[in-house]
Amino acid sequence: MITDAAFYAVAIPAVLLIGISKSGFGGGFGALAVPLMAMTVPVPQAAAILLPVLMVADLLGLRALVRERDRALVRLLLPAGLAGIVIGTLGFGLLPSSAVAGIVGVITLAFLALRTLFPPRADAPPPPRWLGRALAVLSGFTSFVAHAGSPPLAFFMLPLRLPPVVFAATLSVFFAAINLAKWVPYTWLGLIDARNMLTSALLLPVAPLGVWLGLRFVRRVPQRVFYRLFNLGLLLTGCKLVWDSLK
Repeated sequence: MITDAAFYAVAIPAVLLIGISKSGFGGGFGALAVPLMAMTVPVPQAAAILLPVLMVADLLGLRALVRERDRALVRLLLPAGLAGIVIGTLGFGLLPSSAVAGIVGVITLAFLALRTLFPPRADAPPPPRWLGRALAVLSGFTSFVAHAGSPPLAFFMLPLRLPPVVFAATLSVFFAAINLAKWVPYTWLGLIDARNMLTSALLLPVAPLGVWLGLRFVRRVPQRVFYRLFNLGLLLTGCKLVWDSLK
């Protein structure tokens, strides 16, 4: 088990952000978890430690939100997301984690810039289905490498203007399945070991607190405020990922 106090100084806030994001409130903030922990441990190790935490947070979020999911969107996006997991497994080690962080960060910031400069009209048609599938593949890949799958998927889902609870529930179902699918390849790649799992077990109690805090807000915050907070999370995530890629 990791005993370095500096590690826990960043790991506890990271797990809290994951819990909050799994409620759907400020979902973009969850992608900050691995970059935060990468300040003290390598990215693959941070991803492995956070995987059990993600699963616990997924279960808590699902229990509260699963009935609100958009079934058609889940059917559209999930197979493509699982394909992204396969790509991430096959390409593990070929692309540096810093490069992945930079790609995700640039995509995130470009998306926010486009939405700010050219806000979608109220009567604009929804994004095409092929774009949803393509971004779900990218989301599965970036989720596998650094648990940073939210920004690519948000590019497709935010213009749909779903009610906040439906938006949160659909993301919860998608990422619960994606995170479950990571266990076999993570184990195969040697990332699941006793030290990482014991460290994860010590962090687990923080995740329910984050989910509880997020759920208190997601059903109470007006839709406009909800999406502004989500965009703020994406902005901070994009900046942090780009910064990490330049180190």
